Amino acid sequence: MTKDHFPLVSVIIPFYNCPYIDQSVASVLNQTYPNIEVIVVDDGSTMHQHKLDPFRSRIRYFGKANGGTGSALNYGMGVANGKYMAWLSSDDLMYPHKVARQVAFMEEHQAPISCTDFHLINANNDITMSALAVKFPSLRKLIEALFTFCPINGSTVMMNRSIPERIGYFNESLACTQDYEYWLRVHLNRIDFYFINEVLTLYRWHDGMGSVQKKAAVDYEFNLVRDSYAPQLNALLNVL
Repeated sequence: MTKDHFPLVSVIIPFYNCPYIDQSVASVLNQTYPNIEVIVVDDGSTMHQHKLDPFRSRIRYFGKANGGTGSALNYGMGVANGKYMAWLSSDDLMYPHKVARQVAFMEEHQAPISCTDFHLINANNDITMSALAVKFPSLRKLIEALFTFCPINGSTVMMNRSIPERIGYFNESLACTQDYEYWLRVHLNRIDFYFINEVLTLYRWHDGMGSVQKKAAVDYEFNLVRDSYAPQLNALLNVL
């Protein structure tokens, strides 16, 4: 089988002082899918870079001044060569068949963007909650949910490179909710966002993560983003 059957997938891993970066990178390098480029964007780290040393020959490493997750993702997308781009947080993991299953689904359905189910893990990689993704019976129910929380886990997402060409890149002015704002734009542009009802990702919840340490800031920023898009979301609900 030729590589035409295995379109290139760029997996972008933003990295900032994360002690789990080696596990994250290893989970991508251990994928069963044969055509992946691993792009690690070091967003001004001052710790844990040595954990990348065993992988240097197998990854594309880029260092940049600290600018936040949105800027690191945008940098990664800017240098990515793949037909498909996936994002993996530096403390999360992919199951070995994640990329293969997701690419097969997207090729079969001509899906522009998709996300998957996921397990929650702790600092020791123990599964603490299973199949945590919320399953919505309709697009309308999903849009309604977007008013109260972000149901799409960024580490589960894979998108065709046509998505940023159409709607732009992540909003770098958002320190905590750049992913939420991006998924809003995807839906408001009426781009079909597919859900793969299969656990393919391990999402780590630990005391050092930004969602825990900056909860007040996350909530404040979420409300600002939601309120700014509320008129458009309500208009979308009126036609669904």
